[in-house]
This record gives sequence, C-alpha cells and structure tokens, in this order.
Amino acid sequence: MQLQPTFSIITITYNAVRLVEQTLLNVLSQSYPNIEYIVIDGGSTDGTADIIRRYESGLAYWVSEPDKGIYDAMNKGLKMATGDIVGILNSDDFYTNEKVLEKVSKALDNKIIDAVYGDIHFVHDNDLKRCVRYYSSRTFRRSWMRLGFMPAHPSFYCRKIIYDKYGGFDLSYKIASDFECLLRFIFVHKIRTTYIPMDFVTMRTGGASTSGFTSHKQIISDHQKAFKRNGIYSNIFLESLRYIYKIHEILLTKTTKGNKTR
Repeated sequence: MQLQPTFSIITITYNAVRLVEQTLLNVLSQSYPNIEYIVIDGGSTDGTADIIRRYESGLAYWVSEPDKGIYDAMNKGLKMATGDIVGILNSDDFYTNEKVLEKVSKALDNKIIDAVYGDIHFVHDNDLKRCVRYYSSRTFRRSWMRLGFMPAHPSFYCRKIIYDKYGGFDLSYKIASDFECLLRFIFVHKIRTTYIPMDFVTMRTGGASTSGFTSHKQIISDHQKAFKRNGIYSNIFLESLRYIYKIHEILLTKTTKGNKTR
C-alpha cells in the first residue's frame, strides 16, 4: 500500500490575536490525515502566542520570536519543514473547505507534477461569506509571468525538493518575494505544474500586496527587479497590461455579486 505524502503547512503570524485561532482550527480540521503544521510567529505582543500555545498539541513546531519580516518567517518555516509537499497559509486566511489538502494530494499522485495551483477569493473582514473578488488561476500560462502574472500564491503547493533545489524567499524584496520565487521555479527552471479547478483559500482584503497605490508601485518595482535578476526581459508597459486584466476580473466578480464561498 502506497503511503500518503505528508504536507508541511506553514502559517506566518504577527499580532493577529483576533484572527489566528480561526486559521489554526481551519488547518487542524482538514480531512487529510498527514499534516505537519508549522507556525512561525514574529514575536507578537498582543496575546497571539498564548492562543497558539493552546493548540500546540496539534502542531509539529512553533516559535514566537522577532524576525526580519514575512519572507524571513516563511524561510524559517521552510527550514523546519520535513514533509513531502509545502503549502503556506497566513494567519488572516483560511481554507475554503475541509477537503482542500485531500484534493491537492490526489493531484500530486502524479509523480511527474512538481506543483499545483488553483483559485482563491477575497472577502471583507465584516462579511466572510460574500466574495468581493475571485482570483482564478485557470488562464495562467508560464509565458504570462513576463507580464507580472502568477498563479494565486496561497493556492500554490509544491514538492519540498523544489525548495531544497532552487531556494526559498529572497529577503531583498519588500512585497513581491513570492512572485520572484514562483518566477524562479516556473519560468526559469520550468518546474512541471498543473491547475486544479477549485477554490482553495479565502483571503481577507487589506494585505500588503492588495492595498493601496503605494503597494502597487512597490509591486511593479519588485517585479522589474525580479525580471532583471533572473535574466528575463520585461518592462513597465508590458506589466501594466496586467492591470487591464485585473479590472476585468473585478468587474466580472461584481456582475456575479452575491457569490457565496464554495
């Protein structure tokens, strides 16, 4: 009988006392049995660590200590991970249903595939049932990364050996180290990926990469830096085409307003 692979799920948190318990319970309630759950807290001062401590019997590893930001915390989690497949779920997000990891595992039964990705949706904190933006990775193509597109990172599940071989998150990026990481994996090293037509994760609006004009300027700056560092031709004009698509995506979500989580 073939053993089921182990998922290393990494949650990054900092001063999230109001949200972290929901995420912890959400991961621990997944139907998939083989989960190595790792929680990296950045030295919270608001009681977050006390909540994590309540659930430590369900955790493989957790720590609460200062770090150099979210990507440093992610790298700490990767360093501790011993599972076959790695996924990252931050403390203000949660799985859309209890069978997400079960379905990811089935997709990765195909040993040719290095990583999978799917869809996510965004909600406002005061109404977790109402989708305000649906981010589908269905149309993603490797070549589109030159325009700044990437699969929805919270839906990206990758074999640990890929991180071991090609590295983790570069701390020199302020917002878009996740983009640079996927650019390196998918575009440069051409890992083998497949799309799963499923809504993986519910994300609250207001994160660093989803809020404000300043953050979008920083994203473009980070993307251009990532292209240059990885020897990929692009420019600001090409990347601006991505925002036309995003406007279409938002308008499409509004035309189907009232969507509930799946």
